[in-house]
Amino acid sequence: MPELSLGANRIYGEAAFEVLSRAQQMEQQGRKILHFEIGEPDMDTPDPIAEAAIRAIREKKTKYVPSLGLDPLRRAVADEIEKTRGFRPLLDQVVITPGLKPGIFFSMLSIIDPGDEVIFPDPGYPTYGSVTAMVGAVPVPVPLREENEFRMAPEDVEKRITPRTKLIVINSPQNPTGSVMTEDELKAIADLAKAHDIYILSDEVYSKMTYNRIQAPSITVFDRALERSVLLDGFSKCYVMTGWRLGYMVVPVKMAERLRDYLVSAVSCTASFTQWAGVEALTGDQGFIGEMMDRFAMKREHMVKGLNRVPGFSCRMPRGAFYAFANIRGTGMTSQECTEYILKKAGVATVPGTAFGAAGEGYLRFSYATEPAIIDQAIEKLKTVFSPADPVRKEIA
Repeated sequence: MPELSLGANRIYGEAAFEVLSRAQQMEQQGRKILHFEIGEPDMDTPDPIAEAAIRAIREKKTKYVPSLGLDPLRRAVADEIEKTRGFRPLLDQVVITPGLKPGIFFSMLSIIDPGDEVIFPDPGYPTYGSVTAMVGAVPVPVPLREENEFRMAPEDVEKRITPRTKLIVINSPQNPTGSVMTEDELKAIADLAKAHDIYILSDEVYSKMTYNRIQAPSITVFDRALERSVLLDGFSKCYVMTGWRLGYMVVPVKMAERLRDYLVSAVSCTASFTQWAGVEALTGDQGFIGEMMDRFAMKREHMVKGLNRVPGFSCRMPRGAFYAFANIRGTGMTSQECTEYILKKAGVATVPGTAFGAAGEGYLRFSYATEPAIIDQAIEKLKTVFSPADPVRKEIA
């Protein structure tokens, strides 16, 4: 059999889905598993959004549409950016994609050449490193330090810039740590990018998912995505549309022209009826998001306070998203050992911090998108299996 490409052998997946698969196999064998591995809100898509898609289908809006997206949705995105980020992009800057991941993928394909260096957070969303490696670029992870609340420090970024640096990836609010960068930190990194002529890719899919009902600041405000910054956002998290596969990009016009060809070649266009659902999401009543985040705030309290009662665990309060990034160094286990141990012994499925980069060693990510009662059950199980009196715990540790 002929060999696959170098890129095909470099790209990799996500450990969260691997843990989910293993947990589901255990459930099929009769085990009860409490799920904290997948980053998906535990609510349903709001009815008005679903109804907009159904209406579009009934009105036969199921044909090909322009590759860059429907104009009504692109205009709604421009309105959204003006309202939430404070600048209005040109319509020619707005690109609709089938989910946010293609936005990451196509952005990197547009910007990076083999041998370029890409700076991204560690721990961070695995797709950044995966696509960097796939295109033959050099990954340059920036460790996120717990003492800095896991925010990407501008001084740490500056130390890693070389003449080969082509792209800096920002993710705030962040997966897996829930950190939210400050406007001053973002301004400092924007200044570095301008001084060194570097692109910025800002993944803002959790932008509305903060615990103060204030939009998280965006690094794209400093050049309005006209020259070197790329804004990525979508509908999966804040509108509970993970399965709808709908995202958007705001990019420099010259990049949008190339993205059109990527979309044509890869997917033709984003599904038409999901785009009509997106119009409703952006233009309809937004009260749902505040209510959702109030519920997440309660779940966050249960999760973080509970983890801090587990022997060997400690956990900071996240400022955004719906993840708790727990320090488990006090258990004496590695992240992978701890993940396997609690899945097998406690029936609690989570993700090792190393799934998000080497700097995630000593941590576990818990997605607390579940009911408080489930969180409390998981905490009690963890407290039991990490009790000094537990014989299996002693054996493994």
